[in-house]
This record gives sequence, structure tokens and C-alpha cells, in this order.
Amino acid sequence: MSSTKQAQIFVSGMRCGSCVSRVERALNAVPGVRRANVNLASEQASIDFDENASWPAVDQALAQVGYHPARQTITLQISGMRCASCVGRIENTLRGLAGVISADVNLASSRATVTVLRGAITADDLLQQLTQAGYPGHVATGAFHADTAGASASMPGLTEAQTLLLAGLLSAPLMVPMLLWPFGIHWMLPGWVQWLLATPVQFYVGLGFYRGALSALRAKTGNMDLLVALGTSTAYGLSVFELLRPMAGGAAGHVYFEAAAVVITLVRLGKWLENRAKSQTNDAIRALQSLRPDTARLLRDGKETRVPLAEVQVGDRVKVLPGEQIPVDGKIIHGASHIDEAMISGESLPVSKGQGDPVIGGTLNGDGMIALDVTAIGSESTLAKIIAMVESAQAAKAEIQRLVDRVSAVFVPIVVVVSLATLGAWLALGASPETAILNAIAVLVIACPCALGLATPAAIMVGTGVAARQGILIRDAHTLEQAEGISTVIFDKTGTLTQGKPQLQDTSAVAISQERALTLAASLQTSSNHPLAIATLAAARQRQLAIPEVSEARTLPGLGIEGKVNGENFALGNRQLMTEYHIDLSALRERADILEAQGKTLCFLARRDDQPAALAMFSFGDTVKADAGNTITRLHRRGITTVMITGDNEGSARHVAQRLGIDQIRANVLPAHKADAVAEFRQRGQRVAMVGDGINDAPALAAADIGIAMASGSDVAMHSAGITLMNNQPARVVDAIDIARRCYRKIRQNLFWAFIYNIVGIPLAAAGLLNPVLAATAMALSSVSVLGNALLLRRWHPSRETPK
Repeated sequence: MSSTKQAQIFVSGMRCGSCVSRVERALNAVPGVRRANVNLASEQASIDFDENASWPAVDQALAQVGYHPARQTITLQISGMRCASCVGRIENTLRGLAGVISADVNLASSRATVTVLRGAITADDLLQQLTQAGYPGHVATGAFHADTAGASASMPGLTEAQTLLLAGLLSAPLMVPMLLWPFGIHWMLPGWVQWLLATPVQFYVGLGFYRGALSALRAKTGNMDLLVALGTSTAYGLSVFELLRPMAGGAAGHVYFEAAAVVITLVRLGKWLENRAKSQTNDAIRALQSLRPDTARLLRDGKETRVPLAEVQVGDRVKVLPGEQIPVDGKIIHGASHIDEAMISGESLPVSKGQGDPVIGGTLNGDGMIALDVTAIGSESTLAKIIAMVESAQAAKAEIQRLVDRVSAVFVPIVVVVSLATLGAWLALGASPETAILNAIAVLVIACPCALGLATPAAIMVGTGVAARQGILIRDAHTLEQAEGISTVIFDKTGTLTQGKPQLQDTSAVAISQERALTLAASLQTSSNHPLAIATLAAARQRQLAIPEVSEARTLPGLGIEGKVNGENFALGNRQLMTEYHIDLSALRERADILEAQGKTLCFLARRDDQPAALAMFSFGDTVKADAGNTITRLHRRGITTVMITGDNEGSARHVAQRLGIDQIRANVLPAHKADAVAEFRQRGQRVAMVGDGINDAPALAAADIGIAMASGSDVAMHSAGITLMNNQPARVVDAIDIARRCYRKIRQNLFWAFIYNIVGIPLAAAGLLNPVLAATAMALSSVSVLGNALLLRRWHPSRETPK
């Protein structure tokens, strides 16, 4: 009978005793949960469970009844991972622990991302279990460092390079006879000399393989270390047997010390090269982290003080000299300068900034001294959010990798069986035991799941890293998979294809003066941050109009605004709002049709009392972004259909679409219906990317296969998107799709090479066409070639395509 354990978890959303009852019923219905008691005051649930309890099921059960367990994500840096089999073993170890909802391990970064129910388990508990499984680690902080534990670890007192040099010096004399053989020179060192050279390599340089193999056997699993240890130990043991046979009166046989020693040396060399390449996969994260200065010039009480960055608080005032990195996010309150934002947004040219403009921590101040008020620090800063998003993407596991993980889980046992079958087959065919054993060893040595484990995460890490350096933030591996088949890109208009800064260009008034109309419109929009409201207020202030207070103001999403000014009810909005309020626009219709045909956005002012009437019409013009037309052309070259969706009128939408060459338009679409339009295209079988920048776009971004948010917009839009563009140029949309597609293609290429090495190599080794040394070389090259292929993504740069 299984033993019962207990865990405490936090549950939010409970208000009364009936809530407690619902939570207890939900938890007690989960298989493996013996009993659950809930304390309303502490918002804790005490759960008695056995080893069959499913913690993802606990999480899901609470969500289904409307309550939310407190979650926590823990990132661990792990040592000792050698191959994809290690990944599977660690994930199974972590997922089997009480309180763990999910665990994903990245071989390329040697990191595990674990989601747990807070209170049920701690990071120390996770680390203790991993140490017992043979994989010690620590809570991750900052960029990862290539792991050199286990088989690849350097010897005590020696660096990794020195260890490799030692192995090379000892193995070289053993390798020379093999190189001379093709030239007809048959020379070989005496057996006892070979033994003296090979033994330190086998048991000193190769000690890590034995440790890793023993750890795997204790866990009743297999890994790369086990294959190498079995293969080289067999070659070494056979050689010792042949060396000692004459002492027992037998005939001297051939020894194979060179096979064992050179295999260990080559595998160690391959792992060393692999670790160096793995380290390069995360250069982008390290580059972003290096942007954080350690100190800031704090201005307090008229004095300038150099303080550690950790002491700076929101609201403090900071001074930045020319040529210095800006330490924090802030708003300029004094001075002006040109800011180099290349490492954040990918924008190559410095951006002019002056009083009132926001600046981002980590960017480089150019030619002017500036003072700024701090608006965000620590994890809330833009740079910290960028790093967190990139790290999250690199930790994510692509769906195709989960298939690879299932293959890797049975890979080593299958290879051992194939090796034994090779041994038996060659003996059955009448081959000498030495030949049969060498062929079996070659099978063990060439088969390595390292490349399988590295294929996907290496490509993701390099691809998302290089994209981040160009201001393109990819949220997860799912986004990369979806990007491959994008067939339709839907653009929001305002702020995405246009500058999003319309200007009031024309005012037509009925029964009242234009000045009075503008005063009323500005009053209604005093508290609004809509682009049209900003333009209206700017025009009123430019004319130095006295703007009265508005009362009972109410925003009507996608329609306009209404409120009271000087006791009178007014409404300001689009045609649809006027229709809903039964406002007669006949006096303005002819002029409105002309302006709409010119692509203007119209806004109508009406009185709403016993005699509703139209009072005025305002015409706004917005500037199309310079690269918008080229963006549409580039998308068409890739066979992608373009659509523009907007709340503006049909005429304005059609004017912009015709100018840019957009295929389809949807005008007069309310914010709540943008997601419906996206869903409609998806129902037609299209794979859709939605591009937007505002809060109103968030539902549509979430509804698309890929949401692409302009970072100049709201945080809500960014959180709903799979890709965030720090540079708000439309051309970055094409670049984002391109790098995502390239990254996913690298994943497929890497998996092809990882599988082909084994699909071709194992049969060749079993057929006796590869000796153990060549097999070891091929095995080492498999991981290095996969990483090298992934690193080619670092050569990617945004396209410089121009219209034909």
C-alpha cells in the first residue's frame, strides 16, 4: 500500500464557506488525493496524497471551479546533462514530485524551467531530488554558462584544455600506427607500452563517463556516458585479455588500446567543442544583460551622487552625461540628446529625444546632457522585460521536440540491443570474436542522442537571440512553428500602418461657430488619450481656447464619447454613433462624402437633448508610415495576403489600402469585433498573423495564430502577442516572419542531420564498415555540426529589399 504525504498550497478567490466546500470537493475528486482540507482565513489547502496524485490535475480541477492556485516558476541551472536521454530523465524526475505542474529542460542551456504550486514544493526540494538523480544544480541567475560537469569535466588541477592536451599526448602514439597503415608501414608500439599510454586515458580522462554511466544505471536508464563507457571498456578489456593471454600459454592476439583511448579523446574533444558552441548560442542574452550599468548619477537636494543602481527608486531624478548608458527607464525633464537604441529596437540611427520624451534603460546617450525622472526599475524596466521574454522563449519546448524526447527515452536501450545483435550476428557468420566485438563497439560509440537533444533548443536559442538584437521579441517555440505557414497578415490601421498621430485638418460647423464647436469637442475629450482626442486638444490649445469642464463623460468603445458641458448633453463620434442616436447628418453629408473619399477620418459633434441635432464635423488626416508600402510589397512577394482592419470609415480605409496595395479591407469594425474578423479568416483555412498596437487590438492579437504587437503601443497588446516589435516600423513585420521561419527551418534541418547520423551510421557500424575511431569521430561531429548549423542564424540581418 502506498504511503500518504501532505502538501500545503495557496488558493485565491475564496470568499465564503460555500467557496471552501467547492474547493474541497474539487480537490477530493482528483485521483491520488486522499483528503483535502481548506482554511478560508489563510487561503491554504492542506492535501493528503499518495504517489499517484497528478498535480497538473489538481491545478486544472481548481481552475474548473473558478479558483486559482498560486503558481511559481523556478529556473534551475543543472550540471551533468550529457544528451537527450538526460533531458528525459530530469523531466521525469521533476514531474514526479508533489506540487510540480510542468517541467521543461533545455539541453543547450542546461536549464530546467519548472512550474509549481506555491507552498507545495520549494527550489531546494527540486535541487535535492536532482542531486540524488545525479544532476546537481542551483537556482539560475543571469545568462547560462556552458556545463562542463560529468564526462566533459576537467581533471583536478587541470583546465579543460589541459585535460584534452593530456589525452591527446597519450593517444597520439597509439594513433600513429593507424595513420601509417595505408602507406604500407606496419609498425606498432609494444603491447605493454600501449597499455601504459591507454590506461590513464581510460580511467583518468574518461572517469566522467564512468560516473555518468553509473548514475544512469542507478536510475535504471541510459545515456551517452553509458554507451561510451560500455564501448571503450569492452575495447580496453579485450586488449588486456589479449595482452595477458601469452602468460596463460595462449597465442598473442591483436590489442585495441588505440580504439579505447582515441574514442575517449575524440568524444571529449567533441563535448568541448559542443560546450563552446553552446555558450555562443546565448550571446544575445549576455549582450542584453551587459547593457545594465552598475551605477547611476542620482540628483537629490541639488547634489549629484554616484550610487549603485539597486538604490535608485521610481520617482528619483537621474543625470546622464554624453556617451553614458542610460541606467533606468525614465522621462526627460531637462536637456535634449540623440539616443542610440540599436541594442533595444534594432534601429540603426540615433533617435532625437527632448523634454517629455521617454527613454529606455540600457540605451546609449549621445551628444547632450539629460536629466530624467525614473519611471521603472528592476524587473519592471523595459530591458528586464525584454530579457525575460527572450529567456522564456529559449526555455520553451517546441512541439516537434516532444516527439524527439519520446524517441530519446528509448534510444539508448535500443542501441544496446542493436550492439548485442551485431555481436551475435557476426559470431554466427563465423567472424572472429575480435571482429564481432569491434563492430559491436562501433555501434555503441556512433550512436549518441546528444545531437537529438540539441537540435531544437540550439536553433531556438540562436534564432530568438539574434531576433532580439534586432528588436524582434519572439515569445515561445509555438510562435516559430506557426510562422512557417502564415498565409494572411491582418493590419490594424492607426498606429500600425499610419503614424497614429492624426491632425485636425478641417472643421465644418452648423448653427454654431467653428471656435465654439472645437471648444465643445475639446471639452468632451479632456480625459481621453485616443489619437483623435489628442489632435483635437492640440488644435484647441494652439488657438488658445478656454476649455470648459465636462461632467458625466462616458467613453463608447469604437463609437466615441458623450458627456455634459455647461449642463447640456453632447455626443462626439463616428457615423455609427450618430446613427444610433438618430442624428440627422444631411447638412454635412455632401462635405463628409468628399472628405472620406480623400481618406480623411471624420468625427461628428451633436447636441443630445429634446431636439437632437448635428452641430459640427471634424476632419482628421494621418500620415502613412514611410515603409508601409514596401512592407506590403514584400509580403506579396512571399505569397502572403494582406488585410487592413479599422474602426475608421470605408472611404478612409479604402484610400489607405489603395495607396499601399493592400488586398482586402474591413472598415467600421468595432474593437470587440476585430477578434471575430480574425476568427473568420482562420475558419476559411488561413493561418493568420494579426498586427496591432493598442489595447483595442489585444483580443484580435490573442485570436490570431500569431499576434504581432508594436511596442510603441500598450503593454496589454504586447502580452497578448506572440511577437513584439520594439521598433514600430511595419517593415519589421516581414523581418519577424522571416527570422521565425528561418529558425523553424533550422530546427527541421538539425533534426534531419541528428537522425541521419544515426540512421546511416548505426547500420554502417553494424556492417563492419566503420571502426570505433571513425565512429567516435562521426559521433562527435554530429553534435558539433548541429550546433554549427544553428549558429549560422547569427548571420541573419533584416532584409534590405526595395520595391521593384
